[in-house]
Amino acid sequence: MDFFLCVIGMVMILEGLPYFVFPERMKMWVQKILEMPESDLRRLGMVLMGIGLILVYLGRT
Repeated sequence: MDFFLCVIGMVMILEGLPYFVFPERMKMWVQKILEMPESDLRRLGMVLMGIGLILVYLGRT
């Protein structure tokens, strides 16, 4: 459980960093995401989950 909490904390730090460092650019990027078709967003989400799964697999072996 301690490891899980550390991982969640690191994810939150990495997710929050761009909003802290580049708030103007993040607003523009979020606007572009809102304009993307849902199918493209689903595809992007699947690719990111696949990459994450591969990284977890490599990190655990």
